[in-house]
Amino acid sequence: MVSFSERLLDRLRHTESVVALTGAGISASSGVPTFRGKDGLWNKFRPEELANLHAFLKNPELVWEWYSWRRELIRNVKPNLGHYALVDIESYFSEFTLVTQNVDNLHQVAGNKRIIELHGNIMRNKCVDCNYQVASQELEAGIVAEEKKIPTCPQCGSLIRPDVVWFGEMLPEEAITRAQEAASAAEVFFSIGTSSTVEPAASLPYLAKGNGAYLVEINPDETPLSSVTNERFAAGADEVLPALAIEIEKMRSRYR
Repeated sequence: MVSFSERLLDRLRHTESVVALTGAGISASSGVPTFRGKDGLWNKFRPEELANLHAFLKNPELVWEWYSWRRELIRNVKPNLGHYALVDIESYFSEFTLVTQNVDNLHQVAGNKRIIELHGNIMRNKCVDCNYQVASQELEAGIVAEEKKIPTCPQCGSLIRPDVVWFGEMLPEEAITRAQEAASAAEVFFSIGTSSTVEPAASLPYLAKGNGAYLVEINPDETPLSSVTNERFAAGADEVLPALAIEIEKMRSRYR
């Protein structure tokens, strides 16, 4: 059974500004696959060989096939109790922000609204030149109709690529700026299922705490952040977050 300190509950009782940073750990119990399975064609490639702009420009057909395979795997998984609990928690705070390092789209499927995507979204695509965006379902329908040709941008004619941050690329400037602003203003900051080693996301909890936030980590494994948190739960998000949502429901009214 998960128990929460009175200090944390008191903060959550009176605050309006909450930030949750999520990493791959929150999707673990959903069964989100890693870059490649144990068997099959893609085992002969390292992710770094395909998830970069040079590889895409050199062989766009190969990279598109890999991403189509990954998308199909992800479409077969569902949000877990941790994802749905964050949807409930969001509804109780007027200034709730969800910052995610994940590209699996599960927070959106679950129903969260105030999301900052640091690494993009595998279910979207964009032009390599003008950044025109289009959903994967629309593109894939067109690709099938055109015998799997690589799609081109209807605005400028350049190639369309997955809208994710590839190896060697910078995070979207607007997304990281918004995340830093939210962290700076947070009164309670949750680090959930992230290794706390990948920058610049790894600095967000420190930024929050440096500005007075109550820092909470939810992760079965210890991380570099563990020693500086105000409160730590060595368990999975699908166990801790539903219990937390119940406690918040007891003491707050929803925002509609």
